[in-house]
Amino acid sequence: MAAGTEFSATGYISHHLTHLKGTFFSGGVHLDTIVTSLFLGVVGLWLLYAVARRATAGVPGKLQAAVELLVDFVEDQVKSVFPGDRSMVGPLALTVFVWVVLMNAMDILPVDILAIGMTPISHEWRFVPTADVNTTFALALSVFGLMIFYNIKVKGLGGWLHELFCTPFGSNPILWPFNLAFQFIEYVSKPLSHSLRLYGNMYAGELIFLLLWVWAASGVVGAFFGALLGLGWAIFHILIVILQAFIFMMLAAAYIAMAHEHH
Repeated sequence: MAAGTEFSATGYISHHLTHLKGTFFSGGVHLDTIVTSLFLGVVGLWLLYAVARRATAGVPGKLQAAVELLVDFVEDQVKSVFPGDRSMVGPLALTVFVWVVLMNAMDILPVDILAIGMTPISHEWRFVPTADVNTTFALALSVFGLMIFYNIKVKGLGGWLHELFCTPFGSNPILWPFNLAFQFIEYVSKPLSHSLRLYGNMYAGELIFLLLWVWAASGVVGAFFGALLGLGWAIFHILIVILQAFIFMMLAAAYIAMAHEHH
């Protein structure tokens, strides 16, 4: 909050749930989300690239061993839902998992960390990209686009259109509207559930941290229990950070795998 302003729990929470906005081609954009997402994406790619470049055939170092375990873990998980050629799906799943983990992990940082000596961006800056529905929708729509692409690539445009109009109730022309309506609901529900699940969990986690921070500012007793519960929630939130990234990755792999199935 600004100096000299009386503390208000509602104002404090609203302050931290407000994005730093800018204008791009006459449209509004969340600059904090874009900058943080791109920065973490570069960090994730650089880290994986650096480890791969320095990898040795002998006894690996701790960082190389950790990355190798991560790659094997993702490969095994993708294999369970996508038994075919994983030359594209495997790297995609790894990239999604690492990027979403890094974005989710920003929620563990203290909410006022940017206010320390960083006046230009200390107001209206949210540094948890996945707590912004625009981020999760963009990721989910990217996966949705790949799903459509592989539907057409694997089945052909005619085969995909035939599936839209003739599945699941049959190829009788009378049933085409019902098949198309069923397929429309199925296709629309995928990016919606894919994005809102991640967004809802991370937004709720961010809000709980803010509520605990407000409690900690209420006095000595509040500071003690707020700090204690905040530490407990931060430790538990580590599990949520990883679990939500894992679920998002698995759904991405499963949706692309479904595009390779013939009906």
